[in-house]
Amino acid sequence: MNDLAAIPKLAEWQRLKTMVLDSVSSPITKRVYNMALDEFMAWFQQEPRPGFTKATVSAWRVSLEVRGLGSSSIIIRMSAIRKLATEAADNGLLAPELAQGIRRVKGAKTIGVRTGNWLSLRQAQALVNAPDPSTLKGLRDRAVLAVLLGCGLRRSEVASLTLAHIQQRDGRWCIVDLVGKHGRVRTTPIPTWVKATIDEWTASAIVRDGRVFRSVGRNGLLVGDMTERVVWQIVKPYARAIGIPKLAPHDLRRTCAKLCRAAGGELEQIQLLLGHQSIQTTERYLGTKQDLVHAPNDAVRLEIGLQRNPK
Repeated sequence: MNDLAAIPKLAEWQRLKTMVLDSVSSPITKRVYNMALDEFMAWFQQEPRPGFTKATVSAWRVSLEVRGLGSSSIIIRMSAIRKLATEAADNGLLAPELAQGIRRVKGAKTIGVRTGNWLSLRQAQALVNAPDPSTLKGLRDRAVLAVLLGCGLRRSEVASLTLAHIQQRDGRWCIVDLVGKHGRVRTTPIPTWVKATIDEWTASAIVRDGRVFRSVGRNGLLVGDMTERVVWQIVKPYARAIGIPKLAPHDLRRTCAKLCRAAGGELEQIQLLLGHQSIQTTERYLGTKQDLVHAPNDAVRLEIGLQRNPK
């Protein structure tokens, strides 16, 4: 492959994609970039293209808009393509001027912030009790839902959670040194009711080390570690069972934040719980808005002295 003037062969494409994935450290970013690059390659092969150029990438962005993708989905896909151009240029596979042109292709404009989806306390209660605890799969599913709702973990974090992570700190159970998005490390408290569901699952499944959650076969036996995809497959049917067909694992993370705030949790503590780098991200999760009815400064009550008689 000289300068990617034409679509590369499969082996060459895989080598270039590997360069991109190896250049990022976050497992979540790797997963999203891998998906975005595979989508781009499939689109590239649908019909003859002028090569890996600014015009081609601009056409790709337009195709994403035609699909009706949200701005955040388009932005992450374009970020992967820009990274692809950078790595190709750095490794002598793409002319620097072509890479620079590709990097100048604009992404999607973000207008406002999507509210997202979350559950009420009653809905969350119904969801966590939806699995059948008389089966091994039901015990696992209930524990997974409890961790999502009670600890606010991402699905990748749930899938990679190990028994070694679960330790006692300050007299309570926590998930210690959990590596999350962008390699950020945090310690997450485990509510008593969540720990109870984990203990019931691990005791019944005889899980004593390694990953906490395992895949369960149709015969009710463990068949290996659980993947992120299985987390999706766990949430969807139970969400439909309680009458909420459109619910993603990340919505349960948002629900955790909402319920913590409603219970009086401090914004900074919720930020630490979720592992957000910016407090603004936490505010977006909560959909924080100014409350003019129950204004916080109403609680500031200073006594004003009586007016003196004017002379």
